Amino acid sequence: MDRALALAAEGAGQVSPGPLVGCVIVSPSGEIVGEGFYLYEKLKHAETYALEQAGDRARGATAYVSLEPHAHHGRTPPCTDALVNAGVSRVIAPIEDPNPKVSGKGFAHLRATGVAVSVGLLAREARQLNEKYLHFMATGRPFVHLKLAASLDGKIATRTGQSQWITGPESRARVHQLRREYDAILVGAGTASVDDPLLTDRSGQSRRAGLIRVLLDEDLKIPANAKLVATAAEFPLIIFAGQKAAAAKLDLLRSSGVEVICDEANGRDLLAVLIELGVRSIQSVLVEGGATIAGKLLEADLVNKVSFFLAPIIIGGCEAPSAIGGAGAERLVDALRLQNIEIVRRGEDIEVTGYPAKSEG
Repeated sequence: MDRALALAAEGAGQVSPGPLVGCVIVSPSGEIVGEGFYLYEKLKHAETYALEQAGDRARGATAYVSLEPHAHHGRTPPCTDALVNAGVSRVIAPIEDPNPKVSGKGFAHLRATGVAVSVGLLAREARQLNEKYLHFMATGRPFVHLKLAASLDGKIATRTGQSQWITGPESRARVHQLRREYDAILVGAGTASVDDPLLTDRSGQSRRAGLIRVLLDEDLKIPANAKLVATAAEFPLIIFAGQKAAAAKLDLLRSSGVEVICDEANGRDLLAVLIELGVRSIQSVLVEGGATIAGKLLEADLVNKVSFFLAPIIIGGCEAPSAIGGAGAERLVDALRLQNIEIVRRGEDIEVTGYPAKSEG
């Protein structure tokens, strides 16, 4: 199952809006005779690739699949049929697929045809691997990963606004790897104004669809010559703005290839923004700033994962912006705590990643 999960991870950036799936076929003698993983554009599921590789050796074999096989006709024929027809005697999977078209039906079909099914092996690891897909299926909204780069004293820029670069090249390379794993990247108007970012995936690795850039800009303050606008024809850009945005600016941006969504909430209703992105089958969003957006998302309990890249520098100063805006916690017991923490060294920096836990206060 470890191998099946590792194979599934090979599809990172290439499966959304589907899940990451890997499959390993093991013969009755214990030999691995087939492997495969899912890629959205290939129109074959992991089980199909593994069974094709195994051939006749799949008869009587055990299939280790990282997610429940599907039993319905969709973009591909049912994987359960393929497993049954190949003569597989047992299927081991960690978790059920929450997709209503699949959920429980795949396991039921296999059992009905005499295939033994075991569920639960490495379930926690499987859920973490497919955390974006599982959250999207459960809520209809994208999985939100907040990423911030800060000094040891929690500053994301100097008092004059200089922020490039707080972290080192290893951290920045890791951020581009993260961008590759997400469908969209989101920033606020302040970050766009100060940094004039490009917000593209420069990992150099293949991905199924372009990284969608999302900007929350109530008053459409973004300059017409900003990098985000200048590259909109090549890299998709969606701006959430207020209904009072100037018509001339709207026309100018739209003529540059920018999609501007104007609503009464002016992009301030972050839940509404996420729902709109979910309607577009955007499964995951990487939020890269700034402090105001980070604070609002956390206060609204809309963040699913947090990563801080901490550099061994101290910026200091009361006027230097901190990583998280908003009102903040009044008591330590109210402070947001992270769980399932992972700490990784990135050159001279430290990456701290975790999942928000409910306060016990």
